[in-house]
Amino acid sequence: MRFFAIGPKGQSASEPSNLFSMALTVLRAREFAADSDEPLAINAPLVADWLVRFLKDECIRRRGVTKAVLALSGGVDSAVVAYLCARAFGPKNVYAFRMPYKISSQESVDHANLVVNDLGIHARTIEITPMVDGYVCTHEEDISPSRLGNVCARTRMIVAFDQGAKIGALPMGTGNKSERLFGYYTWHADDSPPINPIGDLFKTQVWQLAIELGVPSEIVHKPASADLIKGQTDESDFGITYAKADRILHFMTQGFTKSKLIELGFPRDEVELVWKRVDTTHWKRRLPTVAMLSSTAIGEYYLRPVDF
Repeated sequence: MRFFAIGPKGQSASEPSNLFSMALTVLRAREFAADSDEPLAINAPLVADWLVRFLKDECIRRRGVTKAVLALSGGVDSAVVAYLCARAFGPKNVYAFRMPYKISSQESVDHANLVVNDLGIHARTIEITPMVDGYVCTHEEDISPSRLGNVCARTRMIVAFDQGAKIGALPMGTGNKSERLFGYYTWHADDSPPINPIGDLFKTQVWQLAIELGVPSEIVHKPASADLIKGQTDESDFGITYAKADRILHFMTQGFTKSKLIELGFPRDEVELVWKRVDTTHWKRRLPTVAMLSSTAIGEYYLRPVDF
C-alpha cells in the first residue's frame, strides 16, 4: 500500500518513510469557558443562504406557494424573517402586517416601518384594538397582562391566517429557539404558522443573522420585549439574559445533564432556572395530547409518510 501526504512546502510525499518522518500537527481542544459565546457563533452568510433555500424549497417547490405573510412587530425576530422572505420570494411577494394594540409603543410601529421601507415589501396596518376589546371590555375588564398578551397574540394569528387565505400566501413563524425552549410564547398563536425559518436559531444567533442581513441597528440593539407593559423586557421576565440562557440551552440540548453543566462552571441558580423553564413547558412544543382508543390515533400511532 502506498501512502500520500502533502509536505510542509506543498510537495507530495509518496513514500511511507517520508510520511512517518513528517512532523504532524497536534490539535488540542480549546479550554472550556462557561461564559464563552464561541459555541453559539454561526457562519451568518451561510445560514442566511441556507434559510433562503429552505423557504424556496418548502414553500415554492413542495407546496406551490410563492407568497409569504407575516406579522411585523418591530422586533428583531420578525424583521429577520421579513429579510429572509424578501430574498426567497422577492419583495413584491411578501406581505407584512403591523397589528398594534392600543398600548403598543409607537417605537414598535416605527421600527416595523424601517423594515418595510428598506425592503420595499407590501405593508398594511390592521389595528387589533376593536377585536381584542370586543371581548376584553365586554366580558373581562379585570384581565391580567399575561392573559391580555395571549388574547392579542391569538388575534394577530387570526388576521395573519385570514390574510394569507385572501392573498394566497403562507403565514411565516417568527419564534426563535430560546423562546420556544422557554415556552415564552402563546400556544397556538406565535408558534402556529406552518413555516418557521428561525425556529432552530437561539436568540443570540438571530442577532448575528440580523447583522448579516442588514436589519436596521435600531432593531438589532434594542432590548427584546413583548411590548405589553412599558419598560418590560424578555430578560426581566426570564430573570436571566439571553446570552447566559443560550449558553446553557446550547449544552442542554446537546445532552449535558444538569449536574454536568454545574460541574463545567455554569452557576447552579442559572442552570436550575433554565432547566425548570424548559422542563415545565414541554407540552407547548407538542401537538395536543390525544386519548388513544385505537392503533390509528393520528399523531400517536398513525403517521402518514411524507409526501414528495
